[in-house]
Parts: sequence; C-alpha cells; structure tokens
Amino acid sequence: MLILVIGQGAREHAIIQSLTRDPDVNVICAPGNPGIQQLAKTFNVNSNDVSEIVALAKTHNPDLVVIGPEAPLVAGVADELRNAGFVVFGPSKAAAALEGSKAFAKEIMQAARVPTADSKYCQTVPEARAALELFGAPYVVKDDGLAAGKGVVVTDDIDSAVAHAMACIDSRDGGAVVIEEFLDGPEVSLFGVSDGTTIVPLTPAQDFKRVGNNDEGPNTGGMGAYSPLPWAPKDFVPDVTKNVLQPMVDEMNRRGIPFQGLLFAGLAVTSRGVRVIEFNARFGDPETQVVLARLNSSLSELLLAAATGKLSSLPELEWKSESAVTVVMAAEGYPDSPKTGATIYGIAEAEKLGLTVFHAGTKSNESGEILVNGGRVLSVTATGSDLSDARRQIYAGIERIEFDGEHHRSDIAEKAALGQIDLGEHYG
Repeated sequence: MLILVIGQGAREHAIIQSLTRDPDVNVICAPGNPGIQQLAKTFNVNSNDVSEIVALAKTHNPDLVVIGPEAPLVAGVADELRNAGFVVFGPSKAAAALEGSKAFAKEIMQAARVPTADSKYCQTVPEARAALELFGAPYVVKDDGLAAGKGVVVTDDIDSAVAHAMACIDSRDGGAVVIEEFLDGPEVSLFGVSDGTTIVPLTPAQDFKRVGNNDEGPNTGGMGAYSPLPWAPKDFVPDVTKNVLQPMVDEMNRRGIPFQGLLFAGLAVTSRGVRVIEFNARFGDPETQVVLARLNSSLSELLLAAATGKLSSLPELEWKSESAVTVVMAAEGYPDSPKTGATIYGIAEAEKLGLTVFHAGTKSNESGEILVNGGRVLSVTATGSDLSDARRQIYAGIERIEFDGEHHRSDIAEKAALGQIDLGEHYG
C-alpha cells in the first residue's frame, strides 16, 4: 500500500514512523523534513497549495492520503483530493471548522449537549472587555481562527487579556475572539479516529503548553507530553467517548457535515466533571509522538478503515504496556521570536541510546548539516517500563544534543511519575 502523508513536522514524522512499521506499506511525503527523509521519499510541495497536492497525488496515485496539519484541512485540501477520486484521512473543509472556528465548535457542542466552558463571542474590543469583566480572572482569550497553537492567552492581568483580544480582532478581516470562563483541574488530550459515524478513541495523553517549568511563561504549541495517565480513572476513556466524542460525530452527521478523520478533544477534568476546552481536527503535536509510540495495532489499517467507512469492522486496538514521554527542544526566542539557522549536533549520538528524535523545525544544508528551521525544533521521545524510566532516557538523550540557544522543560511528566497528580474532587 502506498500512502501519501502531507506535512513537515514532528507529528508527521511520528505518523510516518508508525505507518512504516507495516512491511507492506510504502510512504511518500510532501514536503517532509530531514528526519522524514530517512523513512520516506519527500517532495518539495507546499502543503497548503491545493493544486500542487492534487497534482502530486495524480502523479503517484497513492492508496491513501493522510493530511497532518490543520491549515490544509481548513483550506479544503481533503475535499479537492476526494473530488479527484483519492481516499483521504482528514475531515472536509466544512468539518475542519471545528478547529478553524472556536465559535462554530461552541455551537456544535451546545447542540450536542457536550459539556464545555461558558463563553462569549466577541468581534470588538469593548465586547471583549465586557466579557472579561463578566467571567473574571483568570482571563481566557482565544483567537477564533487558526493560530498554530498559540492563539490562547490565560492570564490574571486584564490589560494583557484585552491586548491579546485586540491583536486577534485586528489580525484579519472578520477577526474575533472567544472569551471563556476559566476551567480548573488537570488537562487531558484524547484523540478519536472517526469514519463519519463510528469513532474509536486512542489512549489519552497530557501535554504541557507553557514554555517554562512549573507551567510558567507564555503558551506554546506544546513543550512535551506523556502517556498513559496513571492518575486517570479507569472509566475515563469510555465516559468521554460516550459523552463528548460520539455526540460530536452524531451532531456533525445530523447536519450533513460528517467528520471523517481525527477528532482531538482537549479536556479539563474540573471540580464539576469533564469539560471540553477545545476541539482540533487533526493529530496533536506533541501528543501524537507518545500516543503512537504505544500503539501496537496497525496505524495504516486504522486510518484506511476510517477513510473508507469501515471502522466498525476493526478489532479493538491494542496498546503497549510501556509508558512514553516526549520533550520538545525549542529554538532561542521561542515562542515569541524564534531564531533559526543554528547548527544541530548530536542527534545520532542521542538515538544510539535507544530513543527517537522526531524532527519538527529542521532543514539540511548542502554539507548535510541539520539546522534549526522553526520554533519547536526536535521532539525527543522514549518508551520505558514506567514514566520515570522514560524520563531518564529522554533527559539522557537531550544531553547529547546541542544547538545555540536551545531550551526545553525539565519537568515533563515529573509530577505524574512521582504520583503527585491526584484528581480528588476533580472527577465526578
């Protein structure tokens, strides 16, 4: 089976690594990165250019196209590929609006009776300020459109909240924000693979959005993740599937907008029960790195079944007993103004320790050196007998890798490994 993967980050690197575990699968990728090039042939094609992607697919005639990033999904790449006769894993442009518009996602949640934070949709700064004063601190401001994982500000400073709202509203024609009540409790990421009718949950993960240790500093696209969650109740996944994932799929189907692809629920386990923070329409990064590291079942069979409406015929997914942790190594200045161009040393030495280094923001030069080419540069990932074992391997590997200005968090999965996360009253 030939699979075309669209994208160039660590998420796509992890997807391709998992796909190529199947001996009968060959993968090509557009545009890819230096790490992906070790696993698949890559093509220098803009992943947001619909015509270029369709032309590439027509040239190579893949059995399945997997779209990784959110931008091409929101741009309608999946629609054009399906119109051209290709089998695609990834939602239509209309369905991807669950990620492309926070307001649309709230509308669907309300209709589906999915629990979420109270919110206000605001198109002017005075509206945003009034909503902030209504909900009070901590203030939560979300860009209504795509923002590469950095469109959310959570702060106790109302001036900072208003400034972010103003920036989002002024950033584009029709710019708007969603102001929400703050949700307490630990956060969980849960992916569901959907064929438009059936949805199959994957194993939950927890990611770390703040740039610094102890969840300090600005929000990022994600600085690390781990799976499984030893503190999560045994009934967590079936409960969320029943009360969140399946109702969303059912409501989208009822509206004639079937969601066929990866539905990513960002959840808060609050004192009032599970609440949805947001939905994404694709695999999350860096959660994908740890979720797929634990998947024993065939990823290619899973994605093909979803793309062809046959999920109900698949056997139950199998998962490894090991724990997985990933830590993001970021560029100097990330997330505000990342500096690119620095040479990266030590990736091969780190991988000799038995862990995996997924490329995110990298490129190679004519001499074959790997250079920094983005804010999140590498995702160092390992599995171990438990979270402490995986953490030990991760940080030993990170010590082998160097580039100017590199920074990372040293506390990824630390509290979970030490048993310091206790839901207590936060699950009911």
